[in-house]
Amino acid sequence: MTRLKKTAEWLTPLAFIGAALLIWQAVSMSGIVPNYMLPSPVQMVQALIRDFPLLMKHSRVTLLEAGLGLLIGVTLGFAAAAVMDAFPTVKRGLYPILVITQTIPPVAIAPLLILWFSYGIAPKVVLVVLVSFFPMAVGLLEGFESVDDDMIRLMKSMKASRWQIFRHVKVPAAMGQFFSGLRIAVSYSVVGAVIAEWLGGFEGLGVYMTRVKKAYSYDKMFAVILLVSVISLLLMGLVRVLQRRCMPWAYLNEEINK
Repeated sequence: MTRLKKTAEWLTPLAFIGAALLIWQAVSMSGIVPNYMLPSPVQMVQALIRDFPLLMKHSRVTLLEAGLGLLIGVTLGFAAAAVMDAFPTVKRGLYPILVITQTIPPVAIAPLLILWFSYGIAPKVVLVVLVSFFPMAVGLLEGFESVDDDMIRLMKSMKASRWQIFRHVKVPAAMGQFFSGLRIAVSYSVVGAVIAEWLGGFEGLGVYMTRVKKAYSYDKMFAVILLVSVISLLLMGLVRVLQRRCMPWAYLNEEINK
């Protein structure tokens, strides 16, 4: 019964995706929408195959920018969450600022970063840091604050220091929120890098998109969109695998029901 349920969980979204692709292909072939505006899925895949070596070259640059920015963003997010948890005054002053920063769209920030840091890798990494920092900081802070007060009182009764309470109680309790925030940050990091590349750069998937857009090669643009989606899904899947490795206790019920 459990296997049938798991199979249904996979087949249902695949069936909906397949139906959407069939409808998309039918609309493209019928001429309801001009083909140059809405390439069919077949044309999109053909463009992806034709330009695959070039897309891989640009993908390496985008992934480098996303990886560096994500690493810095996760580190800063962890540090900010730890400081806000340890010092309530800092949280009262910093948390509203973090919320306000999320009302500014990345597209509005990207041109300023290009002006400040030129057209190299720096503005892309900075934008990725900005978009990945918030979900990590907020998720971890909620995880730190979700610790049972009785557990903290127990640790204090055993003369545990603040660092020992943080390391042995708060960090393990926040692991779930950490990986939830990391999944969001990973998807944002790739998108943030591509957005920054739209506005200036020499290599990357965003640069490739601007070039093919000027040539009205919309099939290639859709191919990049497909590639970015696949990369984001793979990275999110990698985070899930890492979570299973780091939090085996959270999946005990799944193992038992196998």
